[in-house]
Amino acid sequence: MPVLNNPRDHAVQSMFDRIAGRYDLLNRVISLRLDSWWRHQAIHAVLTRADPLLLDLGAGTGDLTFAAARATQGRARIVGLDFSLKMLKLAQEKKIGALHGEKTFFVLASALLSPFKDEVFDGVMTAFVLRNVSDLSVFFTQALRVLKPGGKFVSLDMFPPSKSWFSSLYSIYFYRIVPWIGGLLAHDRNAYEYLSESVRQFHSPEMVAHQIEQAGFERVTIRRFLNGAVCMHVAEKLGASAGTI
Repeated sequence: MPVLNNPRDHAVQSMFDRIAGRYDLLNRVISLRLDSWWRHQAIHAVLTRADPLLLDLGAGTGDLTFAAARATQGRARIVGLDFSLKMLKLAQEKKIGALHGEKTFFVLASALLSPFKDEVFDGVMTAFVLRNVSDLSVFFTQALRVLKPGGKFVSLDMFPPSKSWFSSLYSIYFYRIVPWIGGLLAHDRNAYEYLSESVRQFHSPEMVAHQIEQAGFERVTIRRFLNGAVCMHVAEKLGASAGTI
């Protein structure tokens, strides 16, 4: 198991171990199945070549990892990293029947202490992970370190949406109904209350973009979905071009 020195990291790891068995189901229900489309957008954004080596930080049960294998028709190799052993065990089980599953690999480790050498990946991606990270500056610095010059970093995550009629409806759904759904389907209301609060208390998309820039990335952009309830950050590590896909 990864060595975690931060009490928050221990708590988050324990929470994901608890809800691992129902995690995929709750993702589909809570997002109204839009999570799959958002992941497709992230995969399209991270690709810079036809046969990349990709890293999925906070891979969980492997949804983004397997989606990347399918989207690239088996041309990519994807390494999924996560610190939840139970999540990765489920990813390994899913790998057996996954299309192009032989191109996917899973590593038990912390994204804050990445076990990989410098500049080995053509792209680094992450989905719905940032709010759970105890030190975003270290997370982004590690992502930059393992990325080749010319590669891209792409992140999906949830944020409070921009103020509008939609944000009022969203607040009712996400802060009141989602914990109830989590209690009903995952039998763990506390975990989904944490989910709601982690969004409510998270940085703005602009602040996250600034932190990505501070880590050394350039050309940072933000793409908003659902009036900003979900945002995709795309950034580059400038250097020699990795080619085009």
